[in-house]
Amino acid sequence: MKNKVVTFGEIMLRLSTPGYERFIQATEFDVNYGGGEANVAVSLANYGIPVEFVSRLPKNDIGQAAAASLRKYNVGTGNIVWGGERLGIYFLETGAVARASKVVYDRAYSSIATIEPGSINWDEVFEDVTWFHWTGITPALSENTAKVCLEAIKAANKKGITVSTDLNFRKNLWKYGKKASEVMPELVEGCDVILGNEEDAEMVFGIKPQGVDVTKGHVEAAAYQSVCEQLMARFPRAKKVIVTLRGSINANHNTWSGVLWDGKQLFKANDYNITHIVDRVGGGDSFMGGLIYGLITYTGDDHKALNFAVAASCLKHTIPGDFNLVTVEEVEKLMGGDASGRVSR
Repeated sequence: MKNKVVTFGEIMLRLSTPGYERFIQATEFDVNYGGGEANVAVSLANYGIPVEFVSRLPKNDIGQAAAASLRKYNVGTGNIVWGGERLGIYFLETGAVARASKVVYDRAYSSIATIEPGSINWDEVFEDVTWFHWTGITPALSENTAKVCLEAIKAANKKGITVSTDLNFRKNLWKYGKKASEVMPELVEGCDVILGNEEDAEMVFGIKPQGVDVTKGHVEAAAYQSVCEQLMARFPRAKKVIVTLRGSINANHNTWSGVLWDGKQLFKANDYNITHIVDRVGGGDSFMGGLIYGLITYTGDDHKALNFAVAASCLKHTIPGDFNLVTVEEVEKLMGGDASGRVSR
């Protein structure tokens, strides 16, 4: 199947306080499903790219509901492994103005965290696949998920499949005795496309730009060329390194852009001023989904692919839930400069 993409990771039950309520105020929670690689898969499916999400889910009603939430958006679930005791959960309290959002994880011993190496036949999964995507969240869950992720990367490399990663450092997840800096290098060595935010490269590899303060509301793109160059020098397989640039003015108001380094040239995306954020969770995943689509579709035009990714992610900030439920036409309209929000009739 042409341009088929596979993603591998954990999908979780998301329980959010209504509106801007704090956890202590909530008497009920809004239910959604989401997770890094699942979010990317939904974006790609919405853009018409054939995509399969691979994971391990408990064989109960909640696991089935999580899988159904993906099938609803035309994401393939035929290679999900069933087993284990539970679906991971995360609780979300949405911040406002000077109060930051909060996430509380309840995902220890989830089905994917207890997966065994050899559980997935990657040769079969990768039949007729052109792209494989994973994030740094997956190897953070357990030593076994890191091993299975490495199995997938090696199998993809052997088949000549493009491999991408979002470094996605989550300090609260690395609890099984190994640091990200110990585990991630071997995995990233097998990647052709590397994405990170303005802090990931520093937290995982100690690579950082000079004189950057993300809390000032604006992030200078040129400062990240050295970060991209250092990442590419450390991981020579990589053909493209991308950094998302988020300036946080407050919880509801961010600036948003990104840069892409192809080894010779630094491309800078359009800048967006997102003044009324509805939900920023999944923002990086929506960027990655847009980037993969752009690199597949706009072959040879990395700048356009980058602009598509940033515009897609900008739109995600207007949508509740983890998934970015927008179309190619809506993204390209914003890329073209139409941010009016006028009613489409």
